[in-house]
Amino acid sequence: MDDFNFNTSQNESYDYNYTYDYYDDNFDKGEFIKHVATCIIIAIGLPLILVAIYSLYSLVQKDNVAPIYVINLLISDLIQLCSLSVREATRYRETDEEWLIWGIFLNSHLGGVVASVGFMVCIALERYLVIACPLWYRFRRTIKISVVVCVFVWAVPLVPILMLYFLVDSPVIYTFIAVILLIPFPLFIFFLGGTLKALSASRSVPTEEKQRIVGILVLVLLIYTLLFLPFIINLFFKVFGKRSHDSLSHLSSMLLRLSPLADLVLYIFMRKGAIDKLLASLCCCRMDSNDVSSPSV
Repeated sequence: MDDFNFNTSQNESYDYNYTYDYYDDNFDKGEFIKHVATCIIIAIGLPLILVAIYSLYSLVQKDNVAPIYVINLLISDLIQLCSLSVREATRYRETDEEWLIWGIFLNSHLGGVVASVGFMVCIALERYLVIACPLWYRFRRTIKISVVVCVFVWAVPLVPILMLYFLVDSPVIYTFIAVILLIPFPLFIFFLGGTLKALSASRSVPTEEKQRIVGILVLVLLIYTLLFLPFIINLFFKVFGKRSHDSLSHLSSMLLRLSPLADLVLYIFMRKGAIDKLLASLCCCRMDSNDVSSPSV
């Protein structure tokens, strides 16, 4: 949970060991490792996300609505990485201005995280509707509706950010954010289960398309479970006034920062030819290895 310490004033006291100051007397090895790993994630993630957004944007221009939610997901990841970059640059926080900048980008990082989960829900819902309600989805799938949904998702993070402004370090904030981030968990499970049930009775969907849709839903659920749930658990520790173990705090913070890189995998699944070529290459490699290992007659 140390990724979000909502006290942004230099003179405020801290009841928990959630400070983000790397160079005080309590500097430890865990913070150094997290700092180095964060720099690596930023260096790798920023250029790859920009390339993926540009590539998906070209698909939207061809009236393909499906990549819109993935583009917005990548934009939320871009906000997270940019916010992390500024926070790493202002880790000393020796002046009031640096504390103010750090607090602003702390809030923007939080907004990017909430928006990221929201667009993951949109992607899972869209894939579910393709299979469960194909006729309804075919006539309702317009860029205008997708834009309205995206505007709503971007508006949701404004609520906790405004709460941070008026209720500094209040348990109400942690409760609200934890509940918002936890609501998608049963939705992801429902979308995956409903899609599998609908696919078993569907005859018109090609096998490759079925595999791609199920792969996207499984991937979204895995990203959420592995990278976001530990952070939510730490939020509940804060809500109930309990201090989580330092190792769990560092781990949940680091996993949360890996989410932008994990979201890039969705870009691969959204491109129909990419995953097929990957599977084909793996099959070819397996056949070649079998040919080499088989004795010649």
